[in-house]
Amino acid sequence: MLELLLLFCAYLIGSVPTAVWVSKGIYGMDIREYGSGNAGATNTFRVLGSKAGTFVMIVDMFKGVLAVRLSYLLSYYHNPDHLTQLVNFQIGLGLAAVVGHIFPIWASFRGGKGIATLFGLVLAIQPVVAICCVGVFLLILSLTRYVSLSSIIASIAFPILILYIFNEPEVFYRIFAIAVALMVVLTHQKNITRLLSGNENKVPLFKNRRARD
Repeated sequence: MLELLLLFCAYLIGSVPTAVWVSKGIYGMDIREYGSGNAGATNTFRVLGSKAGTFVMIVDMFKGVLAVRLSYLLSYYHNPDHLTQLVNFQIGLGLAAVVGHIFPIWASFRGGKGIATLFGLVLAIQPVVAICCVGVFLLILSLTRYVSLSSIIASIAFPILILYIFNEPEVFYRIFAIAVALMVVLTHQKNITRLLSGNENKVPLFKNRRARD
């Protein structure tokens, strides 16, 4: 019962619509009416610029971290013998936050794609892997200025790191890593189409802007 309560709390944490609140509170507009229509860091970068986008990305990542940390409220998971159960429950909490980000109860269930929150999940469970993924993301972003492409390549790097570089022993975590890569690719089908056709928007890395696509 307590696990279910914490999963619901994780969903509520993920439901905090950072991009919507920032766009409405500071810029007087709804980010979901601009750009791609998503309430996430990528669209915030595209529409409002790097400062707003960076803030939204950091907060959305923290939602994943905080959700995972809820597991330590249960004494059962303090026991080293329950490490496998701990990792599995943490993944569940993180995914609940991701679902909250995609379908936020605080914003009429219209959210973003959950990439930053998903990254926060990985950061909380395995920070070294997360840092490596960040390195891949930033490298691709600096070279291309495509947040979508950077997210896709970083997500593909995730299972490669888990399976071959760090050789993660937990089977469920290995499956999770593969599922993450597939989910990110599937949720970015429109972005991939625009990338292939040359119509994907680049983000402004060093300036703020507000523009309707």
